[in-house]
Amino acid sequence: MTKYFSTKKYGNDRGYSCCFRQWRASHSHCKYLHGYSMGFKLTFECDTLDERNWVMDFGGLKPFKAWLDQTFDHQTIVAADDPELETFKKLEQQGLCQLQIVEGVGCEMFAKMAFEKMSELLQDYTHNKTLRLLSVEAFEHESNSAICHADEWAPLQPKDYRGAFKRTTLDDIGAKH
Repeated sequence: MTKYFSTKKYGNDRGYSCCFRQWRASHSHCKYLHGYSMGFKLTFECDTLDERNWVMDFGGLKPFKAWLDQTFDHQTIVAADDPELETFKKLEQQGLCQLQIVEGVGCEMFAKMAFEKMSELLQDYTHNKTLRLLSVEAFEHESNSAICHADEWAPLQPKDYRGAFKRTTLDDIGAKH
């Protein structure tokens, strides 16, 4: 059976400048606040093209872009279990940062968050009934990224994507190591 793929990239050049820290990384400088201009790449898959011969109408991604803007643009992103969360909340109250509190931080978690958001938005997409979100890649810069994809390729039903993620290894993507 033929498969079609398309990608949409919101590159690091778009300016999703944010800062975060890996508070559990006590062995590295990643435990400190540091910033990146995050980038995201979405990969879509379908069995049949829509009436325009497209996999995905990229014009339909405006709600996803708005979510990226709100979540990552000039935000301080902190894990909900960060022991300094109250400090960050005080900084926000003082007008010193725009705070986003999330389940976890880092490329892997940002890819997961974006995958979940795009999967949620696709529930209302009606142009192509065979469309699936294959993966989301989150980039800190051109050298560091993480990919999140669903284990099952069956069309997703509302909320089915939760818990359907696995860590992608170099072998999974055919990379040489």
